[in-house]
Amino acid sequence: MKPGCVYILTNKPMGVLYIGVTDDLPRRVEQHRSGAVSSFSKRYNCHRLVWFAEFENIHDARSFERQMKKWNRAWKVARIAEMNPEWRDLAAEL
Repeated sequence: MKPGCVYILTNKPMGVLYIGVTDDLPRRVEQHRSGAVSSFSKRYNCHRLVWFAEFENIHDARSFERQMKKWNRAWKVARIAEMNPEWRDLAAEL
């Protein structure tokens, strides 16, 4: 089974949050930036990768994504702040 990754994109620090799951994070971020996927991320210009977590398999990643989407905003912001307090775009580091 392929590994998986849950990620959060935003349009600006403390802005709109988009949560997604993929088996190829660099490719998926590029798809968001080119406007090829997700009308939500396209509509709100969510192109900045501010958080991600890797999982052994895509099933576990999807399960965590579903849980995370139920979290309140403060919990999501706290997760981002732990990994990336300046809300830098992490895509270049992939």
